[in-house]
Amino acid sequence: MTDDQQPGEAAQDEAAQSRRARFGKLPDRIRPEDTFVETPATAPVPARDTFNPDEWLIRNVG
Repeated sequence: MTDDQQPGEAAQDEAAQSRRARFGKLPDRIRPEDTFVETPATAPVPARDTFNPDEWLIRNVG
């Protein structure tokens, strides 16, 4: 404590130094890509994609 400081000021300086040591650096930035996971709304069904319009015509029109 220097001569020009009051006893309360020294405690405030120590508290300020303690805060700077604890909160002085911001945490690393979180990228938007890391905040969520994309998942399909429904599971893909392979049987749904096997439709062949030519086969439908042969079976139903021919």
